[in-house]
Amino acid sequence: MSTIFDKNLLPKFESIRDSDEELLWSGKPEFIPFILGAIGGVFVPLIIVGLFVFVFTNTEGETTGLVTPGWVAILFIIFGLLPLITRIFVYSNTAYAYSNKRIMIRTGFIGTDFKTIDYDKISDIEVNVNVIERIFNVGTVRFFSGRSISHKKGANLLTDRWVAIKNPYEIFKKVKEVSVDIKTDISYPNALRPENNPGYQTKYKKEDSSEQES
Repeated sequence: MSTIFDKNLLPKFESIRDSDEELLWSGKPEFIPFILGAIGGVFVPLIIVGLFVFVFTNTEGETTGLVTPGWVAILFIIFGLLPLITRIFVYSNTAYAYSNKRIMIRTGFIGTDFKTIDYDKISDIEVNVNVIERIFNVGTVRFFSGRSISHKKGANLLTDRWVAIKNPYEIFKKVKEVSVDIKTDISYPNALRPENNPGYQTKYKKEDSSEQES
């Protein structure tokens, strides 16, 4: 199956595209799995609300002070549904792309935010399909660029993600191939890197032992 370039998304990245930069793919996440993907972020707020209620509940099971069932319901709605509501508003502004220079992520709740990562900054690329994404035949591509959050027990790696995209394995293979080609060419330039660089087309070829003996 060939990768389909969504020409309708080109204007979404035109404002940050370099004059000599070529977009190789662009796409949007699928709406339902993208929204449902925020469910995991709902559990933490709900736990906080539950602990809050537990602390302010007396031994007879009644809430004290300002903590009433009505306030609990309001807190539940605010903290529990906020991640889902945020994704709904962010969706229309979300798009992904990769070019012959970098990967691109467009998002934004009110304004428009762009994030790009040059290929030489990417240390690893992964593709993952969770339970919800499997149902809708989509997946997530993750990019590692060395960022992390330190804590007492060590550090957690941070990733940039293309969430709930179609054909995730195909996109993963293609963007990884481009990444390897670009990084290889940077490390081992061919023909002094002319404008039309033959290095992108070179392949590893094992030398024939007979040729070496001759």
